Amino acid sequence: MKPFRRKGEELVGRLADAEADIVGLLLDQLEQLLAADPADSGGDPVLARLLPSGHATDPELAAEFRDLTEAGLRSGKADDLATVRATVPPDGGEVRLDAEQARAWLRTTNDLRLAMGTRLGITAETEPPEIDATGDGEDDESSQLAVYYWLTAVQGSLIDALAAGRGGRR
Repeated sequence: MKPFRRKGEELVGRLADAEADIVGLLLDQLEQLLAADPADSGGDPVLARLLPSGHATDPELAAEFRDLTEAGLRSGKADDLATVRATVPPDGGEVRLDAEQARAWLRTTNDLRLAMGTRLGITAETEPPEIDATGDGEDDESSQLAVYYWLTAVQGSLIDALAAGRGGRR
């Protein structure tokens, strides 16, 4: 990946073909999760992280909050997903974003990282995996951790590029 940089009013980065495929796959998985019937997905720790309870100790208040906010949260996340999907080049290549599209990318990469972090049990103490250039000995969890940390880098480059447009130095 070529990190995002500000070029005029746009943020421009580049995804390799494999990176675009990974983003597409992650978007598909998140979209399926968000589209699931809430009655069928109760207790899913990822959904609990993405659609948090409004109150930790009062179940009645939490249920009322969920009734008022869940549809809007799901809809907003679906809109952001659609924006990201529309701006990912299917075979890799240049990604050009205006400020609103960049914010949709930030929210979606955050959701993807929350989902992956929850599934993988990532904590503040979790270390990035060691990169094995040969690919030998990499297990599925190491690969998923590598994707998680790659998403972190994508998100960081977007934040830096957005901050550069506000006169910030990053």
